[in-house]
Amino acid sequence: MNHSQNGALFTTTSGSIDQVPIVFLHGFGAGAFVWSEIQAVLRDEAGSLAYDLPGHGGSLHADGPGGAGRMAKAIAADVKGRGITRAHFVGHSMGGAVASFIALRDPSLVASMTLLAPGAYGPEINHRLLHRYATASTTQEILPVLENMFGWNFPVPDPLPEQLLAARSVPGAKEKLLVILDAIFEEDHGGMRQGVIARKELAGLTMPVKVLWGTQDRVLPTRQSHRLPPVFAAHVFENTGHMLIEERPDDVIMLIRQNMRAGA
Repeated sequence: MNHSQNGALFTTTSGSIDQVPIVFLHGFGAGAFVWSEIQAVLRDEAGSLAYDLPGHGGSLHADGPGGAGRMAKAIAADVKGRGITRAHFVGHSMGGAVASFIALRDPSLVASMTLLAPGAYGPEINHRLLHRYATASTTQEILPVLENMFGWNFPVPDPLPEQLLAARSVPGAKEKLLVILDAIFEEDHGGMRQGVIARKELAGLTMPVKVLWGTQDRVLPTRQSHRLPPVFAAHVFENTGHMLIEERPDDVIMLIRQNMRAGA
């Protein structure tokens, strides 16, 4: 894997990004590679950029690792630095939180948002599971963690454990994950919670927003998709866990397409 130099962010690009591209943002501990199949399907309809978020993969040494708000600043600056004035943002988990912060701070940049089990939409978060995920170093350690991230009847895809382990085997990678993890959590009366974007802030957004969630999500509970502002459309999937990219790719693609049309 290539790594960023001089604070640059690493992306994989599909198709032409001269019009209104899609910007894909992955979840904690993953990488741009999780979007590769969806990028390929949508290539002829819209060019796209899939980022390795700061502190991950090829962006290990890029500026901006930490909480979602700090990452949002780095991503937005990079997008605009490429001459992009408007894009459709698609984010999973932590990437959903990053996309949301970009939309709140720079709404003219965001044509639409498609959010897959986004972070920062409620205080509850499975901090024990995520800590085990961040510190896993072997297939034997990471496989049971991933099984808890997928729906109960969905097998962990064969290449995924090794892809994730390869990214964190680079010197300094695991340390960055722990820095980011620490920025996600905050103490709350002896327990742990994540920071939350207030519903009243989200209610001010005017671009089309779709939120996707699985009923078997054991990282972020499905109820965080409830009581969203009227502009938000919630799509809840039965027999589905946290990993909607792998578990519901056809539905994800369909809803991205709908949002692209709505935000054109």
